[in-house]
Amino acid sequence: MKEPTIKLLCLFCLLLLPVRTLAGEVKLSVAASLKDVVNELADGFAKKHPDVRFQKNYGASGALAKQIESGAPSDMYISANLEWMSYLKNRKLVDAASIGTFTYNTLVFIGSSGKKVSGMNDLFKLHNIAIGSPKSVPAGAYAMEAIKRAGKDKEWENKLVMARDARDCLTYAERGEVDGAFVYLTDALQAKKATVLFTVPQGLYPPVIYPMALTVTGAKNSDAASFYRFLQSAEAKVVLRRYGFVK
Repeated sequence: MKEPTIKLLCLFCLLLLPVRTLAGEVKLSVAASLKDVVNELADGFAKKHPDVRFQKNYGASGALAKQIESGAPSDMYISANLEWMSYLKNRKLVDAASIGTFTYNTLVFIGSSGKKVSGMNDLFKLHNIAIGSPKSVPAGAYAMEAIKRAGKDKEWENKLVMARDARDCLTYAERGEVDGAFVYLTDALQAKKATVLFTVPQGLYPPVIYPMALTVTGAKNSDAASFYRFLQSAEAKVVLRRYGFVK
């Protein structure tokens, strides 16, 4: 058999082979306080879409926004406040039409149950208090706003221990490395050794809103767009409520 004929036969056989569907990939950049709930939601979505794989990056909202600005690959961004979403919108790095509200949260103060603390005015009794760094951690920015509005910023400035993100605040309180910490209610519900001492009055800080959006590249990813729609579904809302988020 001539060589050209053999090549044609080989090509014909390859065309008859079943085509393997390539797995889609969705890259997520998500505020650290959403880690557990987004992991569950992603797992639930993947069960219905087995060809989709997730690459997750959790951290402080500001740090994630800076990473996206620097070129880090991301299809979806979920922030713990509006400021960092606006930051990316102004730089045309997220699809403006896709910006929406994912969920809401509440700020609380946690510590050991032995601490006799029931409100902001009692925190003078403590030696050190953990908050997320306000420059990059929305939970810390909310906490600092509450401290300022309560008129305690000068009184407590030497008590504050800056943490990398809200989850680190929880860890410090759990380990007893600080007397207490400002965290989200959803983080506090994960605590095993610390308890909620009081809920920070809502009048002391703006509503905790988690905006979400597809990035400019993510808007072109059909799997990312599908997951975005899933996060707005009734099924997703049930999971959010179970973790203590408000939708």
